[in-house]
Order: sequence, then C-alpha cells, then structure tokens
Amino acid sequence: MTPFPIRFLVLPLLLAAVSGSAGAAPLIKEDEARLPAAAGALTTRGITRGPAIKLVSPDPALGAAKSPFTFKVAFEPRGGAKIDPSSVTVTYLKATPVDLLPRVKAGLSAGGIDLAGAEVPPGEHQIRVTLQDSEGRQTSTVLQLNVGK
Repeated sequence: MTPFPIRFLVLPLLLAAVSGSAGAAPLIKEDEARLPAAAGALTTRGITRGPAIKLVSPDPALGAAKSPFTFKVAFEPRGGAKIDPSSVTVTYLKATPVDLLPRVKAGLSAGGIDLAGAEVPPGEHQIRVTLQDSEGRQTSTVLQLNVGK
C-alpha cells in the first residue's frame, strides 16, 4: 500500500523539476533595473595580456535583443594559460552593485557563460565580468546589453 501515495508525491515533483528547468530565469530583475545608475565612467583597462571576454549573445550588432534570450559570453585564454572559473565575478552595475554570479553559475565554465532563457527588463544594462587565468592575469570587461520591449 505504500507505493500508491509515494507515486502521487513523486510525480508532481518530477513535473515541477522538468518544467522549471525548461523555463526562463531572471538574469536581471525589474526592481534591480529600477535602481539608480552607477556613478562615474564605466570603463575597463587598456591593453592586457589577460584572457579576452566577448559577448556572443545577444549580438550587440543586431540591435536591441528581445527577452528572454540566450546570454552567452566567451572566455578566451592567451598564451597557453587556462581560465580559472572560480575567479569569475559577474556584477550588474548600479549605484548598489548586484551580484549576478549565483544566477549564471549553472551556465558557467572555463569556456564562458551559456545561459539559455535569460530574462532582462527592457532598457540598457551594464554588466561587469571579471576573471583570471592560471598565470594570474586578470581581465575585466563591461558588457552592454540593450533589451527592447
């Protein structure tokens, strides 16, 4: 008699897990987008021998993206070094910065970030990605996301 109730408990949990993983996940929340902008210039350092950070998707050359989208960032090591995934930080640049690392952690690897179904409110958003390679060289880049309605 025990299998009957367990089956009815397990099935809803399985359905919730499957439907939850297939849906979109917030990268930036509405209330965070309404926070005051970060003060000062949002610049990064000049030429570096550290790894490269490139926004792959949404492609900035195509104009405003439509949410949800695949948020994909490529990490490119240089000189035979390897990317240290534990060194990666991802921060939404606002007057009070928002740590986005917990939201992208599932899609984080030494090759970059690949997060399907990223939800971002309409507007222009700046995200700073910082990482380090196995040689100790650090790179920090501000990614510009332009999201339309």
